[in-house]
Amino acid sequence: MKIKIKGSEIEAIAELYNTKTARAIYEILPTKGIANTWGDEVYFSIPINLKSENGKEEVETGDVAYWPPGKAFCIFFGKTPVSTNEKPKAASPVNVFGKIRNGLHTFKNVKDGEIIMLETVN
Repeated sequence: MKIKIKGSEIEAIAELYNTKTARAIYEILPTKGIANTWGDEVYFSIPINLKSENGKEEVETGDVAYWPPGKAFCIFFGKTPVSTNEKPKAASPVNVFGKIRNGLHTFKNVKDGEIIMLETVN
C-alpha cells in the first residue's frame, strides 16, 4: 500500500507496512489535516481513534507513524526537541506504520497551519 502526502510545497510518497494501523488509516483516505511542526517532525490530527500497536518513542528518519494520544499522523524527518542523538524521538510512544520513499526533504518547507492532504496511490 502506498499513499501520497501533499501540501503547498510538499509532495511525498510513503509505503505502508502490513499492520492494523496502516490498514485502518488507508481505509479512511482521502483525508486532510492542519500541520503542526515539532523540530523535524510534521504531525496533524486525522479522523480515526486507534490504540497503541507496538508503540515506540525511538524512531528513524523517514518513519510515518500514528500518535494515539493526539489521534495524529506523524512524519519524522530529523531530530525533535526530545532527541538525545541524531535520530528522531517521539514525545510519547507512536505506532510506526510506514516509511517515506521519496520527497522526505520537502517536509522542511511545511509551515504550522498548512493543510496537508493524504490520498491513496494505485
